[in-house]
Amino acid sequence: MKLNSIIFLIAILIAAHCNVNNSNADNWPQWRGPTGDSVVAPGAYPTEFSKDENVLWKIKLPGLGSSTPVVWDKKIYVTGGDNGNDSVQSYDWNGKLNWKTNFGPERPGKHKNGSGSNSSPITDGKNLYVYFKSGTVASLTLDGKLNWKLNLQEKFGEDTLWWDLGTSPVLAGGNLVIAVMQEGESYIVALNLEDGSVNWKADRTFPVQKESGQSYTTPIVTEIDGQETIVIWGADRLSGHHPKDGKLIWKCEGFNPEDNPMWRVIASPGVTNGIAVVPYGRTKFCAGVKLGGSGDITSTRRLWERNDLGADCPTPVGRDGKMIVLSDKGQLNYLNAETGKDFWQDAIPRARAKYYSSPILAGDLLYCAREDGVVAVIKIDENGMEVVSQNDMGEKIAATPVFSSGRILLRGADHLYCIGTDN
Repeated sequence: MKLNSIIFLIAILIAAHCNVNNSNADNWPQWRGPTGDSVVAPGAYPTEFSKDENVLWKIKLPGLGSSTPVVWDKKIYVTGGDNGNDSVQSYDWNGKLNWKTNFGPERPGKHKNGSGSNSSPITDGKNLYVYFKSGTVASLTLDGKLNWKLNLQEKFGEDTLWWDLGTSPVLAGGNLVIAVMQEGESYIVALNLEDGSVNWKADRTFPVQKESGQSYTTPIVTEIDGQETIVIWGADRLSGHHPKDGKLIWKCEGFNPEDNPMWRVIASPGVTNGIAVVPYGRTKFCAGVKLGGSGDITSTRRLWERNDLGADCPTPVGRDGKMIVLSDKGQLNYLNAETGKDFWQDAIPRARAKYYSSPILAGDLLYCAREDGVVAVIKIDENGMEVVSQNDMGEKIAATPVFSSGRILLRGADHLYCIGTDN
């Protein structure tokens, strides 16, 4: 083969590889994005917008929901209420409804920013999986055909959470995995993707004080020491589980040494470079844990603890060994994940409203959505932060923003917005 032909062939292969990567980057298959860590692939995203500015389209949603939409192949999937029913809708990239499926009566939310549809859907690119406060779990094709449906609460017992279901399902070991952490029996269950049958169910009940066993966090699926691991945070413990049977591989304790009641957790851990940064103690504490090992790793893998920062709802976001912790009131700590030491501490201009949504990091820009609908765009580096813009969407936001194809999807209390600068 001639040299020019070889070069041409290599160029084609490189281009194809880039197109695949770009296509994958355009998908947002789960709550915190393609890599499950709230870090966006490189791209140019709008920084100035409002309910009227740089809105490519907006649609009125049929009912309440605090879940984050997911995107696959230019199709958007979002769960929420619909005339008192659990529902999932699919929209195209122009905001047109593709299809809608309802599943039966919803259990409405108790919290002012809660709903019966707090849990975000997830897709493997073949099927869509949804989970609701009612206990309903279902699988659908991406064209809206129901594959299977079951109810975890009917199968394994009632939900005993004091507030609204918060955890989202994850995919691990070829299963759909859901963590149920509550008063009384807590467990992890793995459902067969094909028919919804139970592949395994593992106990995760620990002796804790009142409400401290309740967790609204979402598991993290990550590779640790060459092994896919389900990392779960709740009941005053961070634990690693095998995806094939749910068995405990390791656990880290000591997050509630005085055994306090009412230490339920909402924010999931942020992970970077194999280190989890864990907020707890209702905004007052944060700790770093080196993931991995076996058995009780409390004394061997716990790296640091601080009692001067934390987050109740927003999940930290990390990259390249650095972690950003956003507090519910808008304080930002940019820290070294291994040592816990700050590069700097600052704050987004204060408001009465809090942050329930988790921040998203796109390049050097951090997008933070506040419950009153103001989305702050913050430029971040090791030297400090700069407020680029504060964008008022005019309605409550509890869902995490979605980034795809140079556009941002914002799910508000009433509408789904598509933010962009061109069509």
